[in-house]
Amino acid sequence: MIYKIRKFTDSTYFTNALKVTIAAVIPVLLFSFFGDFEMGFTIALGAFFTYPSDIPSSLKHKINGVLVTALLVAGVNLLVNIVYPYSWIFYPFLAVLIFLLSMISVYGQRATMVSFSALLAISLAFADINTGWEMVQHSGLILTGGLFYLGISLTFHYIRPHRYIELQIAECIKLTAKYLKLRGDLWTIDADRKAIIEKQLHLQVELNTIRQNIREVLISSHTNSGSSNQNRKMLIVFISLVEILELALSTAFDHDKLHQKFDEHPKVLLTYQRLAYNLAASLKQLSKSVKNRTKYISKHTLLSDLNALQLAITEYENNLGKGPASEGVFMLTTMLQYAEKQIEKIKIVERAFTLAINSLDFKGKDKDLEKFLTPQYYPVSTLIQNLSFSSTIFRHSLRLTLTILVGFVVGQILPFHNVYWILLTILVIMRPGYGLTKQRSFHRIFGTILGGLIAFGVLSLVHNNITISILSILCMLLGFAFNQINYKISATFVTMYIVFIYGILTPNIGDVIQYRILDTVVGATLAFLANYFLWPSWEFLNIPIHLEKSIEANQNYLKEISIFYNKKGSVSTSYRLARKNAFIEIGNLMASFQRMIQEPKSKQKQLPQVYKLAILNHSLLSSSASLGTYIQSHKTTSASEAFNVVVDTVIKNLDNAIALLKENDLDIKENMPKEDLAMRFTELKNIREKELKEGIAIDEEAFQLKMQEAQLVIEQLIWLTNLSKNIVKTTKELMDS
Repeated sequence: MIYKIRKFTDSTYFTNALKVTIAAVIPVLLFSFFGDFEMGFTIALGAFFTYPSDIPSSLKHKINGVLVTALLVAGVNLLVNIVYPYSWIFYPFLAVLIFLLSMISVYGQRATMVSFSALLAISLAFADINTGWEMVQHSGLILTGGLFYLGISLTFHYIRPHRYIELQIAECIKLTAKYLKLRGDLWTIDADRKAIIEKQLHLQVELNTIRQNIREVLISSHTNSGSSNQNRKMLIVFISLVEILELALSTAFDHDKLHQKFDEHPKVLLTYQRLAYNLAASLKQLSKSVKNRTKYISKHTLLSDLNALQLAITEYENNLGKGPASEGVFMLTTMLQYAEKQIEKIKIVERAFTLAINSLDFKGKDKDLEKFLTPQYYPVSTLIQNLSFSSTIFRHSLRLTLTILVGFVVGQILPFHNVYWILLTILVIMRPGYGLTKQRSFHRIFGTILGGLIAFGVLSLVHNNITISILSILCMLLGFAFNQINYKISATFVTMYIVFIYGILTPNIGDVIQYRILDTVVGATLAFLANYFLWPSWEFLNIPIHLEKSIEANQNYLKEISIFYNKKGSVSTSYRLARKNAFIEIGNLMASFQRMIQEPKSKQKQLPQVYKLAILNHSLLSSSASLGTYIQSHKTTSASEAFNVVVDTVIKNLDNAIALLKENDLDIKENMPKEDLAMRFTELKNIREKELKEGIAIDEEAFQLKMQEAQLVIEQLIWLTNLSKNIVKTTKELMDS
């Protein structure tokens, strides 16, 4: 229990919650001491409004983002107060303002959070409408609160400047360890490979998010302010983790064939699986060490596991005989070499946290790093391009605008206590997708009812204002801390915090709870209905886009691998970018599938085909990574014409799948007759046969390497060809239905 509490309080979520709680509580306590609670509370609101925009980024982007948000929330509050008395202009103005602020989201994650902050300020502006000089003063205090929050955030940054990135790296290490563990699970006899691959795809979604956070901080800091020792160390770790995942994907074999070959010799696969599990366990242990800031001492002797695998391969070869065992030995030797590379990368990560970093480890790795970041610019053309119903954000902005206006009118006509609670509920719950809106509606209502009942019970027993104040601060802290972890718990604590505040300020607490629950139910109902009936963004409409991007990213990655195989040399920036995009788009495709299964059954169109395409794309990425990693880590022969012809066939198959998704051609013919393709594979297989028949004078080790290369390249090309054909076939089924 103590470990779990410590882990929670050391998390990024808790630290962020602590920042906004301090920024909100200090003004209230300070001004209450001087007898002006309202002024302190207004400053606290400014901190609360500004807090959402404080997302992972470089220090420069953090300061700019929070400053813009502080000015924007103060500005929209002032505008609402100015226009509110003039009803003939107020409603059109409010509609345009909400719509434009919602549309800011087209510029990415930070813009989305700035938009949310501004809309939050509009919703709560109706809690206290001012006139004359008072409205200027009120907006000024909100701005002060935003600036005060920025000061608190910067203080936290300078006290522990590297803690955030350490925790993010630790989380990335942990997720990578989970991925390695799942890859190890594939070697279990009778393993449920479908379920394991699905777990890998879910994990890829999480890895995409965490990697993007790390890139935003590490690469921005490296580009803007140079390379400090800590920054350089973390970049080495991050790049190594990306390479470890690629290596994990590279153990891509036909598992059915492998199990058929080795079922009578299970020791060799079990030895490899034990090594895979210990690789994962080493990373998991390292993750805990980084989080807890404890000295890392490895519990696993990975080199011993490697030697055990080598002995198992030798034993397999001796038992079966050199000739009959040759193909199996080639496969197992490739797996052994991948494991050696994994250990090498893990040792780099371990060394980064245990020894002084060697600048040679980083040599060349910082080349063109800024290309791995999403550009931070905001052209008006992006906004204009999204002003159509084909844009999910445009539809969401229209939906949100209309729902907030309806909520405001309903609150004005019917005898509701606090109209702004309805607006706030709509804003917090509504998301572009139906599934998440439905889920948050349920969690919000559940948390509000539960929090109201608990708070009412506490207030009926506790009447000391100091005790209630302490409880309200604690609930505020926990409400913010759980916001990203568990929204149901977050809504419970936030409701308790609000009820406690009202318990201090007003005696009729029963009415407060009653109206809060009623307002929440009304807001949640409006949000749910709007997402279902007003220009809904059903995920099946977006699936073809994600599929197209995923197939195209895989295609580009394979092209870069082919270029690298033909030209040799060092790994180019374009190769690494193609690899990054392939990983991201696979994760985006799976995230889209996850959203789809949360929607009504009637809207889950072609679900089996979508799922199959997600699996096929993941398998294609795995096979490409296997080919690419082998070429990088071995001195390979020149690429033959047959290799290029087969790769071109795979690329053309993927072109056909993209054309089908674009509905350019629903009657696509096969690129190459099966006979020609079979001839190319025969040509490739002759690499081995020629060596065997002609008896070229090369030493045994070089001979084995050539045989291994020929076999692995052929195996992967056959698999890539079959996968690309299946992608075309399944895409056609999807589009035809």
